[in-house]
Amino acid sequence: MKLFKNLLIAPATLGLLAPMSATANEVTISDFTPAEQLAITNSRVDGLEARLNNFEAGGFSETTTASFGVNFYAGIENDDDTGVNDFDDNLTTGYDFGIKLATSFTGEDKLEIKFDTGNSDAPGIGEFGGDTQATEALRLDEISYKFPLGENITVMVGDDIGASKMFTNACVYGTPSDTLDECGTNNAFVNNDSAMVGAEYDFGNGLTAAVGYAGNPDDIANEEGVDAYGFNFAYTADSYGVSFTYGALEDGAPVNDNMGTDYAYGLNAYYIPENEGLPSISVGYEYGEDDSEVAASDEYTNVFAGLQWSDFGPGTLGLGMGTRVNTVEDTDAQYMYEAFYEYEINDGMTVTPLVFVKDFSAANTDDTTGVMVKTSFSF
Repeated sequence: MKLFKNLLIAPATLGLLAPMSATANEVTISDFTPAEQLAITNSRVDGLEARLNNFEAGGFSETTTASFGVNFYAGIENDDDTGVNDFDDNLTTGYDFGIKLATSFTGEDKLEIKFDTGNSDAPGIGEFGGDTQATEALRLDEISYKFPLGENITVMVGDDIGASKMFTNACVYGTPSDTLDECGTNNAFVNNDSAMVGAEYDFGNGLTAAVGYAGNPDDIANEEGVDAYGFNFAYTADSYGVSFTYGALEDGAPVNDNMGTDYAYGLNAYYIPENEGLPSISVGYEYGEDDSEVAASDEYTNVFAGLQWSDFGPGTLGLGMGTRVNTVEDTDAQYMYEAFYEYEINDGMTVTPLVFVKDFSAANTDDTTGVMVKTSFSF
């Protein structure tokens, strides 16, 4: 503010000094007394400074940050009715918008609030998994508070959050698609967004263990509610990592005293070669069971494999494949194959084209091919 004050005083002072140069032979320095004018100027500057200070006091605290993100989507899906990938379906567009507020009270904890809105679930762009809200209204999407408990334990509580929020997935494949986003272990990383509590224990040197629970806010841990819970162990290093995850979901619809628990075990691993030009390798395998008596077939599996070149020209190239739905026992697997390329236009703008093919042969319907582009802005 001193510089700002001096900048305001300087014009006034120069204005008073200008007439002196024209009559320097008649006026001496003892005849010039600018104290009154300077006092008036100082008073006005002090008033402006006080207003700015009041504005700053009513704004964000020093530990509070706000970040914003906008995604624009465009894409086409084709059911391959003619046996030719002609992409003749209609072009679809959409968007979503998110706000994240974060603050800390101790320097080690974190309160985070997320808002979102959008219109991005139409065929052609739905694989990007963008946010869609009725009437495109901005809504509170997620709220959480994370804090340390001793030197090694971190605890999180929140709402509209999955039980696996604090789990570590040993996968470095950064797919933009919704189907392959958990690297083949979608069920083990159970995502029952609801009232959540979880904790992570850091053993050091990349070894962690975590547990989590999520349930209906008005029906916590009750037989009539929907409960999700699980645990996770992971070891991650610069060039390799592995994780094991268990997740369970009780559907709240008991049949003959059976809660209908759907549980899954997931194993993920990655390897990053030291040689430049070679891609990272990420794999995943999942085995699950639905032990409810209403399930037609209770055992299922999922698999995934992905290659990613982090420095492929100006961006990142990824090639991946995995089961698009659970492969239940005595049925054929149905896969999804994809390729994406992500590159930054500048620090706040990223463009990601995605091409994929979904196998529907086991369902006796045509395969689906999609071509879509996501343009992301962060500010």
